[in-house]
Amino acid sequence: MKNENIIIDSECQKRDKNVESIAWHWYDFTCPFCYVSKSRNELLKENGFNVIALPFQAHPEVPEEGVYMGKRSGAMYEMLEKEAREANLLLNWPVRLPNSRYALVLSEQVRRHIPRLFQAVKDRLYAAHFALNEDLGSKEVVHNCLKEFGIREQEIASWLEGDSAFNDLRRSQHIAESVGVRGTPAWILDDQLIFGLQPRSYFQKFGKRV
Repeated sequence: MKNENIIIDSECQKRDKNVESIAWHWYDFTCPFCYVSKSRNELLKENGFNVIALPFQAHPEVPEEGVYMGKRSGAMYEMLEKEAREANLLLNWPVRLPNSRYALVLSEQVRRHIPRLFQAVKDRLYAAHFALNEDLGSKEVVHNCLKEFGIREQEIASWLEGDSAFNDLRRSQHIAESVGVRGTPAWILDDQLIFGLQPRSYFQKFGKRV
């Protein structure tokens, strides 16, 4: 798996030479387990990992107009609501599940071109879906989220010229699948592939890296 790690994004490994270990993390903005996993990534960062978040469209079958979801109930949703409260994240279950492809494409372009804004933009796009019930399948909604951080329409248009931005998403998806990722959230830590929302104690066992 090490060779695959290096292929994922070799440039990221050069950004912080003081960080000993990289944690690869695949996410999707419409995945509630990804949304509440923010505290896991924060824990990894505290333990000295350089967390590199990469897009993975968990439900590419969702049509462009999205699908109606209805009321959520049951033990799984209660667990997610509890996780959100503990992480101080607002969770208002959205009525519809949008197609997340466009939001993932632009989020990845922010990571590549303006990395200092990436975490804030990613948090805002999560909030659009899970806190504010905005339609993340709408290009206008996604653009407005980016504009809040001073990213201009012209800059977004330049990223979308040709197929390179969408190819970046396909590349991330392909590499994730090649190392065994089948859904979100997922991580690679110390050459171990980790699926799903594991307890915080599970991530703590990877120990301090600084």
